[in-house]
Amino acid sequence: MKNSILVLRSLIFLAFFSVGTSAFAQGGPPYYTNDPGTPGPFNWEINIGYMPFFYSNQSVSHVPDLDINFGIGDRIQLTYESAWLRVQNPGSATKFGLNQSNPGVKWRFYDAGESGLSVSVFPQLFLNNPDDAVRRGITPPNDSFLLPVEFSKKFGPVDVDYEVGYQFVRKGPDGWLTGLVLGHEFTSKFELDAELYFQGTFHPSNVQTTFDFGARYKIHSPVILLLMAGRSFEPARSNQPYFVGYFGIQLLLPPKSYPSD
Repeated sequence: MKNSILVLRSLIFLAFFSVGTSAFAQGGPPYYTNDPGTPGPFNWEINIGYMPFFYSNQSVSHVPDLDINFGIGDRIQLTYESAWLRVQNPGSATKFGLNQSNPGVKWRFYDAGESGLSVSVFPQLFLNNPDDAVRRGITPPNDSFLLPVEFSKKFGPVDVDYEVGYQFVRKGPDGWLTGLVLGHEFTSKFELDAELYFQGTFHPSNVQTTFDFGARYKIHSPVILLLMAGRSFEPARSNQPYFVGYFGIQLLLPPKSYPSD
């Protein structure tokens, strides 16, 4: 726990120390940390991925995870995300069910241009669907409202994205999250990134800490390959995964709205 707190403090310090440098968004799928970027007027960004979460006593996989984003103007994005879940527990049959629905609206309210700082707010709801996923232990019984803020900037050759947020939970402990993505574009098609991500609850205090590495590769406009793999900082147990990942594609539509290869 002490190591997690020290890493969290270092992450926050690094993010704010780099304010004032230019920005390029690196967050969003395949990473948990979001960035201030939006698709643009009437453009679509659709992410389809397989997301495994492996714990010592359970595995949960999104098969697949679907994340749909639509641009309203240059700075607003409408989002809907959900997934078909596969839940495995030792000694019991595998369960399948629909994950919570996750609608949201992102607004990039500050944008100093490609060479400046970008800041957005991204309120989101997490709502259970009218099925029996809660009764069968597939999804949590608590609906919630997440209010995060995203920052994007550049620190020398490294692109930096930072997010911090508070989660208001109905009939459960409130939570928090913070994440940092550091990346570099080696070519116009290939990007490598590293991520630190923390999420936890208050009263009782609980924190899950993960680190991961990932890449994006533009196969051919408008298709981008998304890859990420990582694990918890701490030993694997019921709330600390020994493996997390994202393996999927991103579709940018219509193709003519984005730079060609």
